Amino acid sequence: IFITAKLPDYIRVGSDDLIEKDIFLTTSHDGTGSITAAFTPIRVVCANTLSMALNNCSNTLKIRHTESAQERLKMAHKIMGISNMLSTQLEAIFNQWTKVKITDKQVMRLIQEAMSPSKEVLDNIRKGADDKLSTLFKNVCDNAFMYAMNSPTQQTDTTKGTLFGAYNAITGYYQNVKEYKTGEDKLNSILFGTGLLRSQTAFRLCEQVCKQGDTILN
Repeated sequence: IFITAKLPDYIRVGSDDLIEKDIFLTTSHDGTGSITAAFTPIRVVCANTLSMALNNCSNTLKIRHTESAQERLKMAHKIMGISNMLSTQLEAIFNQWTKVKITDKQVMRLIQEAMSPSKEVLDNIRKGADDKLSTLFKNVCDNAFMYAMNSPTQQTDTTKGTLFGAYNAITGYYQNVKEYKTGEDKLNSILFGTGLLRSQTAFRLCEQVCKQGDTILN
């Protein structure tokens, strides 16, 4: 089972691109395992869950079922502290990304690198060996790129032709484009599985572009 709880206020990107601050909790019915609590920012305009990998700081905590009420209260304070810290940092980072302009070609390159399932694929991308990339991989990248170019939520002042928009194209692909067999499969991918890993890779790549310049995408 899972629940989400919305925190007050928003992460504000630009003047009107709002990101909700949610806490996601999940646990099993039988009391085995831990309660998982995670800070999950969601871009309001497209219900897009944004996953980050911020300075090796996890946005997730595990709470043991056996802990006392007092210990759980301490964990709750810790969760809120993490959420507040990440909110402040992410607002600054995302607003910085809106000021970094990148070309359509660089958007595709960032998508390819973030979506790469293995070192071999990544090496082929960087060598320009497109003929060695699988049709399935090319289709995934093309679909994410089309989302970046055509979705109305990607044509705003904060996203069109920006690093923030490129990051949203990847996270948005798993939220709004990719088809899943069930809703549970979608949830698991975005919060725990492939969607989470690819989104975190995209986050790290965007951080590198900010620090090293967009030439790393050429």
